[in-house]
Amino acid sequence: MEKISYNLVFNRTKRLNKKGMALVQVEAYLNSRKRYFSTKIYLKPNQWDAKRSMVKNHPNSNILNQMLYKHIATIEQAEFGLWRRGKAISLDLLKESIDKPVGSDKSFLAFFKEEVANSSLKENTKQNHLSTLELLQKFKREVLFTDLTFDFVSSFDNYLQSKEYHLNTIAKHMKHLKRYINAAINKDYMDAQKYAFRKYKIKSVEGSHTHLTPEELRKLEDLSLEGRSAKWQKTKDAFLFCCYAGLRYSDFISLKSTDFVEFNQETWLIYKSVKTSAEVRLPLYLLFEGKALLILQRYMDDLNCFFKLKDNSNINKELNILRRLAGIDKHISFHTARHMNFYFRLKTSKLQEYFS
Repeated sequence: MEKISYNLVFNRTKRLNKKGMALVQVEAYLNSRKRYFSTKIYLKPNQWDAKRSMVKNHPNSNILNQMLYKHIATIEQAEFGLWRRGKAISLDLLKESIDKPVGSDKSFLAFFKEEVANSSLKENTKQNHLSTLELLQKFKREVLFTDLTFDFVSSFDNYLQSKEYHLNTIAKHMKHLKRYINAAINKDYMDAQKYAFRKYKIKSVEGSHTHLTPEELRKLEDLSLEGRSAKWQKTKDAFLFCCYAGLRYSDFISLKSTDFVEFNQETWLIYKSVKTSAEVRLPLYLLFEGKALLILQRYMDDLNCFFKLKDNSNINKELNILRRLAGIDKHISFHTARHMNFYFRLKTSKLQEYFS
């Protein structure tokens, strides 16, 4: 594949404007053909060194020469981008790619969705990433690659704050956004020089393993949901089930009705942990006096539907609405259920004997 050669030319048309100045252009040469690209820099004839192809006798000569070389570098970068995408290099294609940069009219949201679908991420992780895509769509119906500026990223951060997302939840979504912006740059859909995360810093705080006290757990258990609040009943039941069984959100949404097994007329939960891939066996009839089983009974008509929840971010928002309704003065998340004090899971002497 032949390389395009570039030169700087001054006053190609041999005409000066009303100010006695003419344009400097970048000449691209390939296969006996030429194309010209404007640098938007105008000079007087005595300010151009034709032999050395550079500005002279100008108070800003150094800066102007740097700008001219940058113009050439930008065009060469566009040529390199075409080469990386396997395009047959031509002057017409080069001009088209410069006049209308790659990605200028393409959807970043569609790219994001396709990248997630084609990734090797686990299914629950894919859903987590798609929750970020959903928030982006709510923030702005369509997002082009050219929209992804520092101002856009900062505004998206402010939008998430306005929706009262926790700082670490915002950090998670910003990390997802950063991942797919990086992918777009690596695939030449975006200009690396316009990388929004070069100035934007993702902020987070060190997490703490919060758990509910027996009194707080009782408040949530006793919370009656009626009228408009009834729509959060499933969220409440799912969280309480995870508290009783000590489950992660990722494990809960991966459960199936076949994971519940009867041994000697007693119900066990046997599942494979998403995070560790280890098999876990839980005697539900012993944990918290079998309260998890009482919840399951309410969903026996469609048990698999019980394990289908909204994405982690939105379910945590609903959970914090519930804890406020219950009078619990503590920010909690679904992960709180995982860190319920182990003492509460060993409430009965019979269970203590089992684990000894």
